[in-house]
Amino acid sequence: SEQIQDEYYNVGNRLKVLLKEIERGQRGPQLILSRGSEEFVTRLFEQEVPELESGAVEIKGIAREAGRRTKIAVFSSVPGVDPVGTFVGGHGTRVRAVMNEIGEQEKIDIVVYNDDPVEYIKGAISPAEVVRVDIQKGDEKRAKVLVEEDQQSIAIGRGGQNVRIASRLTGYELDIETVQKEKPKPRKNIEDSLLSAVEEAAE
Repeated sequence: SEQIQDEYYNVGNRLKVLLKEIERGQRGPQLILSRGSEEFVTRLFEQEVPELESGAVEIKGIAREAGRRTKIAVFSSVPGVDPVGTFVGGHGTRVRAVMNEIGEQEKIDIVVYNDDPVEYIKGAISPAEVVRVDIQKGDEKRAKVLVEEDQQSIAIGRGGQNVRIASRLTGYELDIETVQKEKPKPRKNIEDSLLSAVEEAAE
């Protein structure tokens, strides 16, 4: 249950693991090791991002389906510090180091944490582009996420994975709905614009 999905181990493999807990039973202590937990990814980033220790950036939330996708919300209160860029690293070196450990098949989305739930949800549902987020009134934390038709499958993700992890990250139950794509307004050609300007001047 603590393994990364579809991951196999052989004798002699060198692996990083999280020591999750120590269970003491009649047979003596048992070490519970994890590679599939959210905290494992957090610890890997702590090794790659020294700014976490200094407090320049922080992890506000993380949601993970091991072996498939991880979404991590990051934040910085230091002016001029780009939290996403800090975690990605130059040429993607930092996030690449984490992906090398957990496997290339697991995607990592790094989004900016925001106290405004609307903006937070917009970021969490990435890589889909969001038209609007409507927070539902009432005690239940639920929101309607409106996207254009060509973004629906991206917002939902394979097997509902993207919206499911975004819901866990934000703490809101997210409903994806589509809106019609707005047709661009016809552009006036330059002759029409000049005629309009001449007529206005004549008046």
